[in-house]
Amino acid sequence: MTTGTAAIDAVLRRFFVDRRAEADAIGPGFAAAVAELECYVLRGGKRVRPTFAWLGWIGAGGDETGPTAGAVRQTCAALELLHASALIHDDIIDASPTRRGYPAAHMTFAEQHRTRNWSGNAESFGRGTAILTGDLAQGWADDMIRSADLPADAHERVGPVWSAMRTEVLAGQLLDLTAEAGSDEEVDSALRVNRYKTAAYTVERPLHIGAAIAGAGVGLVAAYRAFGVDIGIAFQLRDDLLGVFGDPALTGKPSGDDLREGKRTVLLATALRHADDRDPDAAKFLRAKIGTDISADELRALRGIITDVGAVDHVERDIVRRTERALGALEASGATAHGRRQLAAMAVSATQRRR
Repeated sequence: MTTGTAAIDAVLRRFFVDRRAEADAIGPGFAAAVAELECYVLRGGKRVRPTFAWLGWIGAGGDETGPTAGAVRQTCAALELLHASALIHDDIIDASPTRRGYPAAHMTFAEQHRTRNWSGNAESFGRGTAILTGDLAQGWADDMIRSADLPADAHERVGPVWSAMRTEVLAGQLLDLTAEAGSDEEVDSALRVNRYKTAAYTVERPLHIGAAIAGAGVGLVAAYRAFGVDIGIAFQLRDDLLGVFGDPALTGKPSGDDLREGKRTVLLATALRHADDRDPDAAKFLRAKIGTDISADELRALRGIITDVGAVDHVERDIVRRTERALGALEASGATAHGRRQLAAMAVSATQRRR
């Protein structure tokens, strides 16, 4: 059995229950923000990152029925708070109105401001409150890691990995902002963003954390990281496709949002490169519309161009190639047979999803 979303959710629920009295004592405004964060964290998500961390531990010989399993689950659950922080901040940066089919955190806080007829600008209040709430989620993720009842040597091994992961996800976000602002069209630049903004903290470092808890050797850690980079990038490539072609009923976000926001994805960079070679007029149309308020008809036209120039097929092939290479690295690793089976299933699920 893997840790499962129910087990992770139980850890997160206990964590929030333990903080309600503290939040109430500080004041109603803070308590309201904490309540919204709790709702935000618990009402959705696939718990991909905690599950990869748990399976990294299992694959390195961790005993899921042993005395440290509860502390490992708490360590894994901390990844979900870090993820919530990243999502809340990402939606502010991208001015995204929704997340998982619900209003984004900054939109929720802005609506609360309007409903209560408070003074000042509702949108500014929403953004500011969401920023602080995202910061709180990251701080509490650190607290969950630090307070987990792991052996002292496991804490010493996990600490540097956790710190590196936090740095990498923030670096990836900054690289993403820079690429958008500079209208960077290079595939390598988009892949670098994918590596640090998504792959590192979605698969690579969670696996590394699980391995570190178990005291895995350098060979298994290297195999996990190779697997994690490829599956993490393939995960983001799938996300790029869903950002343009996904069903809003499944993704929880408006279709075509990546194009409206001007996201410098591998899919877009590949489409521009192919269109420059095959259809310069189509390339000109792509460049003119990226980052604008695209109409439904324009979105259909952009989808047609991206498909017709071969960018979709190119990205799909890359997902397959990376997945196969990752599975090869996993099979050759020293992970337990049970761990390998579970991680292989996770890899396929993460790269072939439709939401």
